Order: sequence, then structure tokens, then C-alpha cells
Amino acid sequence: MKIDRKKVRELFAAYTRNYDPNDPKIALKIAHTYRVADNCEKIAVSLNLTEEEIEFAWLSGMLHDIGRFEQVKRYNTFIDSESVDHAEFGADLLFGDEGLITEYVDFRSWDNELETVIRQHNKYRIDESISGKTLIFCNILRDADKVDILRVNVETPMEEIYNVTEDVLFNAGVSEKVMEQVREHHAVNRDIMDSPAEHLIGHIALAFELVYPKSWELAREQGYLYKMFDFPTKNASTKKALAESRTELESFYLLR
Repeated sequence: MKIDRKKVRELFAAYTRNYDPNDPKIALKIAHTYRVADNCEKIAVSLNLTEEEIEFAWLSGMLHDIGRFEQVKRYNTFIDSESVDHAEFGADLLFGDEGLITEYVDFRSWDNELETVIRQHNKYRIDESISGKTLIFCNILRDADKVDILRVNVETPMEEIYNVTEDVLFNAGVSEKVMEQVREHHAVNRDIMDSPAEHLIGHIALAFELVYPKSWELAREQGYLYKMFDFPTKNASTKKALAESRTELESFYLLR
């Protein structure tokens, strides 16, 4: 099955026009969506998936953050713990009573799998019951999302991302419990991150979780990961955390 990409893009653009395009958070998520969809396609192609599977991967990227826009409108934050789980909320909009998915594709054979992939894209760990092609699609979307999150942290003022002043941002510290997880070479659990600097370290640590070689290639080509290490913090613990995170990531990459 082949989707009408022009139609999907037009519907997405029409949907996002319901929100304030001058809000940096809204503009950020619009750009993010297109980039994640593009990353999904590149990763899917690198895995030699079928044309239909590549279409599915691209569509998952286009729809994965549909819940972000209403989240920002209602709560003015991207922090799920302070508002709603944006993946669950978006999947509910698409596949629940509102049935937004019916506007994007005319056939329903992808619905169950696509719903699973979208619901899983922001989870700390993918549900262990998921396997086969569905697991591959989950990993494609999660990789594509992580790769662009690295860009977002460099190109978007971080005070906008974390809803704090520059003074708070540049003076925030990083705790030992966060760095313990960095040393274990995996993503930092959101539940232990409190300060905006810890969220920055958490975003850097997403690179440990990249599954596919193409994802690593895209991250390296972008160059944003290394720019994140240049964050102009005034806090000694954050300076140390950035230096150590870089060392751990370089060690991890060399061992892969």
C-alpha cells in the first residue's frame, strides 16, 4: 500500500495551523516532525525494507508527535510528567474517538501496528511483548526521534525547551545519580532528572540508545551531539558532567 504523502503533509500543516506558529515550542515541533519523518525513511531504506514498510516508517514519523501541539496549548510545556504523556495523548487523538488517522490514510490495515509504534516512541523501554517487524518500526521511530532531539537542543534556545530563565539554566547542576546512569551507557530515567542541566545530560545520553548504524551515521553527520558538550554552564558539577559524558560516549562508540 502506498500513502499520499502530499495529502499527509497538507493535513498535518492544516492541523498545526490551529496553534500559534509564533510560539517557539509550536514552531519547534513542526520542524521536528518533518525531520523525524525524513530520518525514519533514511533508516528504513538502510535496513532494506520494502517500499510499503518504508512508507509506514515515514508516516509514523509524521504522526508521532501529533499530541505535542495540544500539550503545549494546554500546559505550555514539553515535560510529560507536568502535563500529559504526549505519545499516549497523540495516539488517543489518532486512534480514539476523534479518529484523526482516518483523515491521513484511507485504509485501516496499518492502524493497530501504527498505534503501537506511536504509543511506544517515548517510553523508557519498549514493551517486552513487542517483537518482529513492529519492534523494528518502534526502533526506527525512536532512533529517528532521538537523532533530531540532538539538533533541537542546539538550534532551539534551551530556556524555551525547559521553560526556565537563562540564569537558572546556566547555573543548574547535575547530580551523581544522573551520572551513574551515564556511566552505565544507557538513557537516563526521566524520573531522576530534576534540573534543566540534567535534562541536557539526559538528551546527550539518548545517543547510547541508538539501535541502527544509519542512526549513528545521521547523528555524526549532523554534528549536534558534540555541540551540546559546549553548553556554556557556570556550574562546576555540570561542567564536570559534560566532560565525563563526552568521555563515556566516545568510549562507548569505540567499543561498538
